[in-house]
Amino acid sequence: MDLFQAIILGIIQGLTEFLPVSSSGHLVIFQNLFGLKEPELFFDISVHVGTLAAIVIFFWKEIRAIIISLAHFIALALKKRASFHSVYEDADAKLAILIVVGSIPTAIIGILFHKIADTLFSSVVLVGFMLIITGLLLWGTRWVKKDCKSINNFSVRDALIIGFVQGIAIIPGISRSGSTIAVGLFLGLNRETAARYSFLLSIPAILGAAALSLNHLSAHILPLKVTLFGAFTSCIVGYWALKLLVKIVKHGRIQIFAPYCWAIGILVLIW
Repeated sequence: MDLFQAIILGIIQGLTEFLPVSSSGHLVIFQNLFGLKEPELFFDISVHVGTLAAIVIFFWKEIRAIIISLAHFIALALKKRASFHSVYEDADAKLAILIVVGSIPTAIIGILFHKIADTLFSSVVLVGFMLIITGLLLWGTRWVKKDCKSINNFSVRDALIIGFVQGIAIIPGISRSGSTIAVGLFLGLNRETAARYSFLLSIPAILGAAALSLNHLSAHILPLKVTLFGAFTSCIVGYWALKLLVKIVKHGRIQIFAPYCWAIGILVLIW
């Protein structure tokens, strides 16, 4: 992989990690177009860390509020002035608990299936079929009610279901952001809550996936310059793609990406 290819793949990762069209699926497609038959795991980890940085920057206020709320709750708990149930009275602390809960099924699926990641990432046919399924999920959000549950009505059951769906998104072609936001809407979450939870939930998932992948790196690692350019590009592009998608979700228009997923999925299958 040369510098030009790294920048292009970084742009693809930054756009597709947040736009609901499957970043892993597009990386598989473009790596094949570039003749990179073997998945560059270290590069994939790097560009995912780049988009992780974009999430942290974009949601820094929310992340900071969660950390402060948790620290305050822990301090009270140590002084025996707070119970576990009281954490639900604070929206930020409750969100933190729900992120932990949602991460459990994601982690289980990731640990069970990470050994076949290379096989999944080498199948362009699989990507084509999964992109079509992603399109169907996105299209289904057309019939979702406008505003229902906020974080106050967000249940542990909802978090477990969304976390399970995020785990399934290990399959290239299934959009992590698209599937988790869509399922959140199907469960009755309002648009803002579904989008915010989806992206905050991705933070431990990306970190966990990176940690698992590091154990399976080959001796061949790309030059540092190539890797850094790819990661930096994915971060910058990802930030603006994230900003765009949050706006689209708030306006209830996430289904506009469905025709694109169908078109690319069908083209990939034909190709």
